[in-house]
Amino acid sequence: MKKFWWTVCACGALAACASEGAVYTPQAQIMPQHIKKVAVRPILNRTEVFALEDKFYNELYDEFLRNGTYQIVSENNGAEGVVITTISRYLNVPIQYDSQLIPTVYRMDIWLDVILMDKTNDTPVWREPAFLGTQIYAAATLPGGMTEVQARDVVFEKLSKDIVKRTVDGFGSVMSENKKKVQNNPQYTTITD
Repeated sequence: MKKFWWTVCACGALAACASEGAVYTPQAQIMPQHIKKVAVRPILNRTEVFALEDKFYNELYDEFLRNGTYQIVSENNGAEGVVITTISRYLNVPIQYDSQLIPTVYRMDIWLDVILMDKTNDTPVWREPAFLGTQIYAAATLPGGMTEVQARDVVFEKLSKDIVKRTVDGFGSVMSENKKKVQNNPQYTTITD
């Protein structure tokens, strides 16, 4: 009889954990109400790779336009929020070789420092100091492979979507490789994967 009660209690505990109310949903950190127009500042490139910033700027700007949540204007044309992006690191390394030691698979990592500034009081709404975009791809000489430029375009597309998602959906919607600070509470930080 004792085993029966333990089984019933265990089943009850599992049922309680599986219910809808047991799911953790953090409160979203949404954009301040007064920000209706956003500007995308030209991107800074701190890497040694030439002209990364132009292609990425176009992709990011187009992604904000496709999303349509905020009106996109120039910075000096009434923007209440400004997206400031710096390409801080670019790494493209071979990770797999064939029998003649010719690279067949590459891994591309692009790190960004992204800040959304509130222009009305010159404070950051959010900052992601280690926004990471990664693409693993086969060499262009292999079937289904791609060139470094094509892989870079894929990474820029992913990063653009993540930046727009982070701006629109708020804190916790996209993960950074570093600590993030919550606006108005610098003592509270979370470490993400």
